[in-house]
Amino acid sequence: MATNSGTQAGFDLSAFAKADDLKKRLLFTIGALVIYRLGTFIPLPGIDPVALADVFSRQSSGILGMFDMFSGGALGRMTIFALNIMPYITASIIMQLMTAIIPTLEQLKKDGESGRKTINQYTRYLTVLLASVQGYGIAMALESSTGVVVDPGFFFRITAVVTLVGGTLFLMWLGEQVTSRGVGNGISLIIFAGIIAEIPSALIGMLELGRTGALSGLVIVGILILVVAVIAFIVFIERSLRKILIQYPKRQQGGKMLGGQAQHLPLKLNVAGVIPPIFASSLLLMPVSIINLSGSQGSGPDWLLTLNSLLGRGQPLYLAIYVSMIVFFAFFYTAIVFNPEDTAENLRRNGGYIPGIRPGKPTADYLDFILTRLTVIGAAYLAAVCILPEILISQYSIPFYLGGTSLLIVVTVSLDTVSQIQSHLLAHQYEGLIKKAQIKGRR
Repeated sequence: MATNSGTQAGFDLSAFAKADDLKKRLLFTIGALVIYRLGTFIPLPGIDPVALADVFSRQSSGILGMFDMFSGGALGRMTIFALNIMPYITASIIMQLMTAIIPTLEQLKKDGESGRKTINQYTRYLTVLLASVQGYGIAMALESSTGVVVDPGFFFRITAVVTLVGGTLFLMWLGEQVTSRGVGNGISLIIFAGIIAEIPSALIGMLELGRTGALSGLVIVGILILVVAVIAFIVFIERSLRKILIQYPKRQQGGKMLGGQAQHLPLKLNVAGVIPPIFASSLLLMPVSIINLSGSQGSGPDWLLTLNSLLGRGQPLYLAIYVSMIVFFAFFYTAIVFNPEDTAENLRRNGGYIPGIRPGKPTADYLDFILTRLTVIGAAYLAAVCILPEILISQYSIPFYLGGTSLLIVVTVSLDTVSQIQSHLLAHQYEGLIKKAQIKGRR
């Protein structure tokens, strides 16, 4: 049975004032995010901001709008962080897929720390390649847009590619520094900071629609209530676990018989996280993006225009394919991040077993059965959270930042960061108790 793990043992908040290491980590994290936000306002050289704003306003309904959401508005302003951290995330996912397919990489994954470092290095190389391709594509798209580039040519393309690749690599390094020296996952926090920074302007824009009469006050209130309800639902699901009982047999140590230990293997309802909606959205928004980037609004190949009309936001075919792709990526990514056979083998080696289930393949089959049921629930949850905002976006033109994907990222990253802060505080409290016990022992 799935249980909600939102209730945790409390701790004395006064311990925060004494946790010097935690305060240093928090200050480092905040400083890194401030540097990131400053970089989102440094423009690429040779860009006319007025012409760029005009062009982007016409193209923000496609994948450009989605990527601009992840970049915290840096793509719309065409700054040095326009690509954001997305090439690194794409490279990481590709490497994860390749480790499951290529035996050599799979062996590196099993080699421990040295293998992990090698895979990380391959990921960085792939990041440079992807960022270079995307940077060159952006440079060409900017040149094809009338009046955006002041002095188009080879020099501008090289400058744009080098600047964009350098911005992505800097963010990759900054994210790694936050992960090791700060609090939370650095890469996730960078995306989180970008979305959070643009939410106030998104709310102001929605209220402006109400002022001009484009949206009724009742609709705005309903949207805000729905956003709060979706956030509460996300928190509930993300904190819910399916705990599988693991029993360890009694063993003799010296002349004593030690009793068997009982532990739980926690499985999240949503193992895949926010990856499925991100991939599904990107693939579905590709046709309109091709048209926009080619500068052929209302023209182009007939098949592409037909596909673009059928896959318009809120259209039945769009929603059906969107749900199907979310379900597919949910199962696919879950199969990558959790291997029932490896888990069953580790339990067998350590003498652990699930009551009523034989060790080995029966345990693996049981875990796979449980994981499949959880993934069905997780995929349905992701589809529901993402589809409802898609309908609102198509019907009422609400901003991307109030959509399901952005809310998922904000809530999940917030929960993970708070959980890490709690862990640091508890660790500090335990260290204090150990020191007090040692002092009393010396007396």
